[in-house]
Amino acid sequence: MTTPPTPPSAPYELAQVNIARLKFPLDSPELKPFVDGLDPVNAVADQADGFVWRLQTDAGDATELRIFGDEWLMVNMSVWRDPNALTAFMYQGRHRELLGRRYEFFARVEEAMTALWWIPAGHRPTVEEAETRLLDLRANGPAPTAFTLRTSFPPPASA
Repeated sequence: MTTPPTPPSAPYELAQVNIARLKFPLDSPELKPFVDGLDPVNAVADQADGFVWRLQTDAGDATELRIFGDEWLMVNMSVWRDPNALTAFMYQGRHRELLGRRYEFFARVEEAMTALWWIPAGHRPTVEEAETRLLDLRANGPAPTAFTLRTSFPPPASA
């Protein structure tokens, strides 16, 4: 289900989190192609139409951040205007190339590792908030509180 684009002045933005279980240590030769691709992919994301924000440390990346207290889980979190903007970025260029190689770098898992949810414009989600949304999606399936691109929900109605 495709959600119509949200106007730039919309009261809601789309938060997304995806996590991945590393197969190797981040500084290993096996992960070098992935690590080398992070800055170029992030630079493209930062300029992408509909991009709003991404989780990063003061050093400008998120590779040191962890989720669920697990040293082998990497977290990527960003905010977008709407699902169409996120999808347009995901499936083009260098991001698409790295996405195609994800099983070289990350373990296959059965549980949901990606969640989307609507946030008030200007809100920046925390890792703890992302954990809650992932657990909600895993426990309850797609719902307005946590969903996927495949089964998405529109933003809440404006008051």
